[in-house]
This record gives sequence, C-alpha cells and structure tokens, in this order.
Amino acid sequence: MRTLIVNGTVVTADGSYQADVLVDGETIAAVGTGLAATVTADETIDATGKYVIPGGIDVHTHMELPFGGTFAKDTFETGSRAAAFGGTTTIVDFAVQSKGQALRTGLDTWYAKAEGNAVIDYGFHMIMSDVNDATLAEMDQLVAEGVPDFKLFTAYPGVFYSPDDHIFRAMQQTTRNGGLILMHAENGPAIDAVAADLVAEGKTDPYYHGVARYPVFEGEATNRVIRLAEAAHAPVYIVHLSVVDALNQVRAARDRGSMAFAETCPQYLFLSIDDLGNGFNGAKFVCSPPLREKNPNWQELWTGLRKNDLQVVSTDHCPFDFHGQKELGRGDFRKIPNGLPGVEDRVDLLFNGGVLGGQITKERWVEIISTEPAKLFGMYPKKGAIVAGADADIVVYDPERKRTISADTHHMNADYSCYEGWEIQGASDVVMSRGSVVVRNGEFTGRKGHGKFIKRATTDYARMV
Repeated sequence: MRTLIVNGTVVTADGSYQADVLVDGETIAAVGTGLAATVTADETIDATGKYVIPGGIDVHTHMELPFGGTFAKDTFETGSRAAAFGGTTTIVDFAVQSKGQALRTGLDTWYAKAEGNAVIDYGFHMIMSDVNDATLAEMDQLVAEGVPDFKLFTAYPGVFYSPDDHIFRAMQQTTRNGGLILMHAENGPAIDAVAADLVAEGKTDPYYHGVARYPVFEGEATNRVIRLAEAAHAPVYIVHLSVVDALNQVRAARDRGSMAFAETCPQYLFLSIDDLGNGFNGAKFVCSPPLREKNPNWQELWTGLRKNDLQVVSTDHCPFDFHGQKELGRGDFRKIPNGLPGVEDRVDLLFNGGVLGGQITKERWVEIISTEPAKLFGMYPKKGAIVAGADADIVVYDPERKRTISADTHHMNADYSCYEGWEIQGASDVVMSRGSVVVRNGEFTGRKGHGKFIKRATTDYARMV
C-alpha cells in the first residue's frame, strides 16, 4: 500500500516547510516537493492548510494499573484507541513488579495485557518495587530486551517506596548497563505524616490531598534523587514534575552539567488546586503530585518547556471512574485512587494552550510531544521524525478545527473529563500508525492488535544535556 500526502506543511522539531510525504508499506519512503508528478500511490491525502507531523509519543501511561484496591479503567485496547484519536501513535506504559516477585513476572504480565490488543505501537518501562541482588541482575536482561527504563518512588511507603540506598544501587546498575532511572520524586513519609494530621483534624475532602503534598516535599525529593544520580554518574528522569520547587532543582542540576531530565503533564499546565476544592467533586482531579497553585507554577513550567529545562510533556494517563472508584475515598482523601484520564487530549491541549496561546512555537510543540520523547527513550529516528526510513506514524493535523472536550464524546474509558466543556482549536484529521490509517475524520479505522511492541535502545544521555 502506497499513500501520498500532498500540499501540507511538514512541521518538525527543526523547522516547517511545504512538502509531500510518500508512505510505502509501514515506512516513509520519501519527503519532497512535487512528488505527485513523479510517483504513483494507491491513495492520495490532500493536506492543504494542514500540518503533517510525526505521531505523538506518550511515554507515561498506566493501562489497567492496580491502585488502591481497584484498577485503572482503560485497557490496552481502549486506551491505545483513545490515544490514536488524540494524535498519539506510540505509548510507553509501566509494567509493575509486585513485592517479592521477579521483574520478569511483572513484565510478562504486561506483555500479555498488550499483545493482540493495542491498536498503536507500545513499549514498557519497569516499575521496581524491590531492589536486591536478583532484581539488579534482571535489569541487565531487560535492557537487552528493549525495556531499558526503571521507575522507582520516593512516595507511597508500603507500596512502591524505595529508600535512598536502593535507589542508589539501581542507579549504579544503569551506569553499567546503559539504562535510565525514572523517579516519582515526592517525600512520601513526610506526606503521610501531614495527611494523617489533616484527617485527624476532620479535613477529609479531596482538597486536602493537594494541601498535604507540600511543594517543598517534591522539591526536596527531586534534589535528593538528582544528587544520588550524580553520585552514581547516572542519568535520571523526573516524571510528572508539577511545581517550581522541583523545576528549580532540575534547572540547577542541568546548569552544572548533570544528566537530569524531566517531564511535566497537561494537568500541571492547565489545571490547579482550585479544581480540587469543589466538595467531593474535586476527587475527579486527585493525582500525585497534586494540582498546584496557578501562580507562579503555570508560567514557570511553560518557561521551563521553552528553555528545555523540561524536555517532554506526557500525561500520566491513569483513569478511574468518579462513580464507584474515586468514591472509594469519600470521608478520607487518602483512599481516593490517584490518577486522571488524559491520553486523548494531550496533543490538542498543548496546541491550543501552547502554540495558539503564545507559549511555544509549533516546532517546539512537535518536539515535546514526539521528537524528544523518541530521542530520550530510544526510538529515534524510527519514531518522532518525518524522514525517509522512519515508521509512517503520521498525523495530518488541522490547526483551524474546533471542538468541545466532553466525556460524552471522548474515547477514554472514564465517566468524566477534567476539561469538560472546554472549547479548543486544533485536532487530528488523519492518524497513521506504521502506514495504516487508524483514525480518519473522527472515525476509527484501525484494528485491535495492529500495535506492536517496540524494542527500545539505550541512549547516550551525556550528549543530550
């Protein structure tokens, strides 16, 4: 199957230009002007007035994640389909090692969840719940298998929390095997102490979830894990950074040449602690780190994205229904499942609020939603690029199209939207995954099982600072 995309503006991290794109099978065969006069194709897509961009890459999703006695609602089928509707053509999800089990057991469980179900391509990070001699040895095996990233937590004591010596040992191992440690950086024991005090005072509404997780607790933990990484001569990637206290630690580390990288999420750019304050309805907005004060955090995070203090915007997509799941925390905010639906809205929110909002250029938009995650996580240039030889993960994007975000029309398996009723501009018209059109004009044309596991390479992080 040969598809020719004509008359569009190709937008990449390096620049924008008028060009046609020829897709042959699963890959991009040529990019150039006037291709219609020189090549034949089975289908021609007219992209006049539209952008042609590499498919979005969301490197932080949680499909079917067990949390707080329940499970995230999206499966790999429903979640990856929702991602495709939003212009994302690759996700990297988190496989979970349960306490006392091997990394292999958790990873195989996630392979089984995804294989034959995903409609777009996928990879895995590995959540490590136990760091010991056996799991450290397993890390080398997973790196060779194309799962080169390992997530640890300074939060959630008794569940995922790792003490400093365990974190340091894991970082030492990635120094040897070329992998990357991803850190959820909040001071979990201190948060638990504050949360217990609040509940004892009768402050149990969702709003106090945000109050308990002090900004300084994220800043302190971010500094601590970066310093541990420096001691281990290892790179470190801070997930879902939410607040200036943490951003300043990343800035300082990068200024001194450390291999420190970080992502933020749309919820920290567009939502705030005010959304937690509408009685129990605020449970819809409970995630960790929590939503923060608008000022100065929103503008500082945008500045961080412009200046490359933050390299990526991912979603931390982890949807729970308000009814029956979030409601588990009525009377005690600590029992509300942490997570928001977001994989479908990321690309459009960042275009509407970032590009049209004057915060970033359209080239930087492409960089943070696709190209930089591909580079950092071992997929570039097969992913994240519009070049000959790359996978034909392509989005024909209409910068003029307007739509209203609503749970009534989204494709995520959640009974609410954090952005209900928002009017935004910019949407994907055609979404291709490895040369197959999976979404066209708001209709799903893909198939369950089309998505393939992406074996990812290690990255020379020292060259990316």
